[in-house]
Amino acid sequence: MARRAVTLEEVAKAAGVSRATVSRVVNGVASVDRSLREQVEAAISTTGYVPNRAARSLVTRRADAVGLLLPEDDDTFDDPHFARVIRGLMPVLNPLGIHLVLTGAHPGYQHRAVEDIRHNRLDGLVVLHTHDDDPFPGALARDHVPAVLGGRPPLGARITHVDVDHEAGAALAVEALVAAGSTRLATITGPLRSPAGRERLAGFQAAAARHGLPEPLVAEGDFTHVGGARAAEDLAGRHFDGLFVASDLMAVGALTVLRKHGRRVPHDVRVVGFDDSAAASSADPQLTTVRQPVEDMGSTMARLLVSLINDPEREVVSVVFAPELVTRQSCFPAPRP
Repeated sequence: MARRAVTLEEVAKAAGVSRATVSRVVNGVASVDRSLREQVEAAISTTGYVPNRAARSLVTRRADAVGLLLPEDDDTFDDPHFARVIRGLMPVLNPLGIHLVLTGAHPGYQHRAVEDIRHNRLDGLVVLHTHDDDPFPGALARDHVPAVLGGRPPLGARITHVDVDHEAGAALAVEALVAAGSTRLATITGPLRSPAGRERLAGFQAAAARHGLPEPLVAEGDFTHVGGARAAEDLAGRHFDGLFVASDLMAVGALTVLRKHGRRVPHDVRVVGFDDSAAASSADPQLTTVRQPVEDMGSTMARLLVSLINDPEREVVSVVFAPELVTRQSCFPAPRP
């Protein structure tokens, strides 16, 4: 026997709000107070309410679907960052009856995604990890496509985006390394053609200079495990006792190389990563890292995108989250002999 459909009235009763408020949340109206919206979303989840997509589409002419454009890399699905973004997006999109469609960021897929919006097959886009010479964010802004960027846009692209303060995060890493007794620092950066890679390096170098430390050693990585190991090999044989690695995945690769070369962590080298992904807590030793609140960032991207879909004239918004240090085993003061 089919289960009876939950009504808006029942959701309203469970949330302690009016039916009109529930309707506004379901339809993604941006002006709903955040606390009310969260009450309604919780009630939708509790009651099992499912929006009538067919009826709503007839009224709104919307697809009730948004695209998530992921980097076209072989290691994309090995990187826990993207799973965390999705975990942030879904609690906002699901209660609204909005489906998430995954696709790649290859130019052909980008063009298809924009065509899907023009033909009402998608309502908007979340775009992750672009680089300086990527024309896509600028094209989205010029064409007034409802889109939110995960990360800072390339120079000149005025598009709504959500990011973390990379420079402040790198400075936290330096503070942790110095507090643990490190005096000769090195870093494995992200790709320097990306804003995140450059900003983490700039924040690291500036913080090291503030402490009067020698110019740090620098090796460029690519945010992957293999890239971190390769960059650590480039640093092998050079003297440093503190290492900041611009992603946890790269840091795990670097730990393997340090171990191979007889460099004990944290006895000989203190190590700090960036992300606070599952890779950090499962590393050996467990990784001290700079946490970026990726799930919260994903939820914010989803809410901003829904607002843009409902109000295409909404002004460009920039939301930057503060990082925080998570201390584990890889960055303690060196034990005394």
